[in-house]
Amino acid sequence: MPFGVYVHIPFCASRCDYCDFATWTDRAHLIDCYVDACVQDLDRRATRGELVPATSVFFGGGTPSLLSAPQLLRILDAIPRGSTPEVTVECNPDSVDEAKLEAYRAGGVNRLSLGVQSMRPHVLAALGRTHDRANVGRAVHAARAAGFERVNLDLIYGTPGESVDDWRSTLDDALALEPTHVSAYALTVEPATPLGRAVAAGTRGAPDDDDQADKYAIADDRLRAAGLEWYELSNWSRPGDECAHNLLYWNQDEYTAIGCAAHGHTGGRRWWNVRTPERYIDRVASGQPTESGAEVLDYERKREESVVLALRTRAGAAVSERARAVVDELSGLGLLGEVDGRIVLTRRGRLVANELTVRLLAAGASDPVAVGTR
Repeated sequence: MPFGVYVHIPFCASRCDYCDFATWTDRAHLIDCYVDACVQDLDRRATRGELVPATSVFFGGGTPSLLSAPQLLRILDAIPRGSTPEVTVECNPDSVDEAKLEAYRAGGVNRLSLGVQSMRPHVLAALGRTHDRANVGRAVHAARAAGFERVNLDLIYGTPGESVDDWRSTLDDALALEPTHVSAYALTVEPATPLGRAVAAGTRGAPDDDDQADKYAIADDRLRAAGLEWYELSNWSRPGDECAHNLLYWNQDEYTAIGCAAHGHTGGRRWWNVRTPERYIDRVASGQPTESGAEVLDYERKREESVVLALRTRAGAAVSERARAVVDELSGLGLLGEVDGRIVLTRRGRLVANELTVRLLAAGASDPVAVGTR
């Protein structure tokens, strides 16, 4: 059965204006202790029988590539893995070079995800990013030279000040690097971020919904023409290069959480660790549980979530016949299709996925008579 390990690395050299993740730019002095804590946490979980050989491992953040290769590989070596696991490391183009990537690759990392966001200087500046277009190219070429065949590029569209031509240019430049996977996300404004405060104060504009919808359609056309097929709302890949770890989330499979603020899903429980690196280090050192909270989903809630998550994907969801009238109505509007008895969002439907999901659930789409839903 699929089983994943997510490792959160909360350190960054600088903080992007739109980011509200659990990351810090002033805690680099904690890195050695944090790596020790992650390894110790993994060892204890293995001793308690909480770990099975992982089919996927994902180092996210933050900026995992701020860790040296020996530091990151110490954590990876503490994770029991299956025979052919997917091991992904998120990287900032500014913090990798060929030597580091060669060491990652030799140590078992086989997939990279580069935070690119844009290839246009003024858009990168608006997002608070520190890299430039040339750094992205250097990072990808270094990855290829180190033997990485699977490279994802993370992009963001809809930044105020980004024109349609800017977005087309970003897509063209990204695809020229021949990634095997592209993630493209609409910029969202979180209240507690520098961007959120600037938008609230009226000193910066908010993203425009229509502009983002147009750019999503452009991305879908351009990526598909380049051989990358949509398989989740914000993700496209070459056939066979879908992110196995992210599929765990959308399929409600199990994964454990290592590091501060990381979330896990095991034994029918969804749980999350303490938020700060200091508290995580202290909890591990004192032998206390690292969890900050947890919830157990009842049967009805679990079924609802299965519909919500499955509708995000190309596979779609099996829904109850109770929702047939709404399914037919939305299909008539060109928002839904049906493939092998499963409901699949059309591209128009993907643009309003949340609203469609709410309507389907209200109509009884997750009723227990539905079968085959994941």
